[in-house]
Amino acid sequence: MEELTQTLKDMAKCLGAVATGIATGETLDGGPPSADLTYVLPEAKSAVCFALPLDQNLIEPYLRKEDHRSHELNNVRTNTLASGIALEMAKFLEQKGHPSVPQAANLVYRTDTKHGAYDEVPPIAHRYLAVRSGIGHFGLSGNVIRRNEGAAIILGSVVTAAELVPTDPLSEEENYCDGCRMCIASCASGYMSPDEEETVTLGGVGFSYSKRRHHLRCDYVCGGFTGLHRSGKWSTWSPGRFPIPENDSEFRTAIAKAAQAYFQRPRPDGGFFHFLVPGNRLEYTCGNCQLVCHPDKAVRLQRHKMLTGSGVIVQNPDGTREAVSPEEAIERIEAMSPQMRALYEEER
Repeated sequence: MEELTQTLKDMAKCLGAVATGIATGETLDGGPPSADLTYVLPEAKSAVCFALPLDQNLIEPYLRKEDHRSHELNNVRTNTLASGIALEMAKFLEQKGHPSVPQAANLVYRTDTKHGAYDEVPPIAHRYLAVRSGIGHFGLSGNVIRRNEGAAIILGSVVTAAELVPTDPLSEEENYCDGCRMCIASCASGYMSPDEEETVTLGGVGFSYSKRRHHLRCDYVCGGFTGLHRSGKWSTWSPGRFPIPENDSEFRTAIAKAAQAYFQRPRPDGGFFHFLVPGNRLEYTCGNCQLVCHPDKAVRLQRHKMLTGSGVIVQNPDGTREAVSPEEAIERIEAMSPQMRALYEEER
């Protein structure tokens, strides 16, 4: 098993991973339901988790609202690569006689929860495997962060019946997260609590991060239905200006209303496919908490300034988007016909 464990680490590195870790039923014991490996494979004994880097060169043009497509394409393809590596690794293990199940990088959910797939609970949460096996730490955002790549990574994993050798979590002293709160300040939806933390215990080891509010907050903003920050001074890449509710209970209604407008807007090229939305197609418009977080605090501050100083996105009739000042955005919205204006903001 030591030899097989090393082979899998080498395999992940060869295929593009910057880090690989091994978690087992024992090292994940006591964790949340999505840390239970037997959910996807009853005879599961361990899991291989790995991290792929996003292209750092594409992050700042995205945050400055100069280039949307390049980062989005890199993000989509990195997720696809992570899923592909998991599939290749699982088939490798199966050929060696070890039943294994590849886990998609994203967009796959359990169907046996209260609201089914709409609860968006993954079969296995890669991030629990990642922190317990030493790939990275939890940042305040709840994203997995690494000293070289920051939070700009995509995770993948394979659950297997092979009894692989577990790897240890990283020392908390190595965690660069200093609670700067740039992740919270970069989130227009208020997804992360500014006051409360939550702790998960995995194999007797505790891991803490900011308590997350309802996931529909992230769906509403990161999904592109709306994107204007409450201040009105900056936005995500979404041209939507629908209000962001204060209470979690109001988000389901808010999304339902905004979705009707969202799917009538001109659609730019790109994006990705998601089975939960009408039309099955979405695009990346946010991810700011992940992209702002960098090991160098000066870079974090600079990226946050890029985001909040880059203005507000408006959409042209041909579907293209551009960043303008908050004042110009208001002028453009007010110049639209009532029917067109309703695609971006509520009637006044």
